Amino acid sequence: MTDTRERRIEYLLEATGEKTKSKALDRAAEFYLQMRGDTAAVPNGAFVELMEKAERQGSVTPVEIAEILDTDELPVVAKTSWSVGSE
Repeated sequence: MTDTRERRIEYLLEATGEKTKSKALDRAAEFYLQMRGDTAAVPNGAFVELMEKAERQGSVTPVEIAEILDTDELPVVAKTSWSVGSE
């Protein structure tokens, strides 16, 4: 294994919170499949869904983006708030 691959695996272990390389790789692979789509397992990926929604609506909110990109492998949540004047 090259130094670059070893570092990438270490970063992946850290990012996924998994303890083993195989679990981290499984988690990353499943996330990739969910996002990419265009496979027998996942015909319609989240990135395509997101792009189509943006095209239909003209824009998407952070909450809408989070709803589309949220997976078991990498939960995504968006919260928005704003105020006028002092808090």
